[in-house]
Amino acid sequence: MNALQKYLIKLIKVQGPISIAAFMAEALGNKQHGYYMKQDPFGQGGDFTTAPEISQMFGEIIGLWQANNWLNMGRPETIHLIELGPGRGTLMQDALRSMKIVPGLLDAVTLHFVETSPALRRIQKKNLQAYIKPIWHNRINEVLDVAGGEPIFVIANEFFDALPVRQFQKTETG
Repeated sequence: MNALQKYLIKLIKVQGPISIAAFMAEALGNKQHGYYMKQDPFGQGGDFTTAPEISQMFGEIIGLWQANNWLNMGRPETIHLIELGPGRGTLMQDALRSMKIVPGLLDAVTLHFVETSPALRRIQKKNLQAYIKPIWHNRINEVLDVAGGEPIFVIANEFFDALPVRQFQKTETG
């Protein structure tokens, strides 16, 4: 039995049954035992890979899409570019590479990463040091508080499939 299993058994003994959302939150994000907290799960040495890790074109196209959005908005002076669950920072690295061809765009970008993993934050910092220094947040609401009324662009690749979810079912009585 691993440390996470022991922790979950103890939690259930103390609190009683837990929801699937609570289980997933602990399994993925527990500060001591969570899957994403201490490891790099991506690529050949990891458990899975994502599109940005396979081809730089994916991130570059995302970057060009963001550039087009910025141009269509009339080149606002400041935009908040947010990536939810940025993994290694590969998608953003590729996106920023293509965005830099548009004069003034990178100067307008304030980059935010919503990332809870200390291990992945270290990798992201290393991978993005040539572009823009991100501001890291643990929750999306922290970014929204900072952004105020300025434009926000959000990127989330293979993020929602790794979140604890709550399922609701509507019945005749509610």
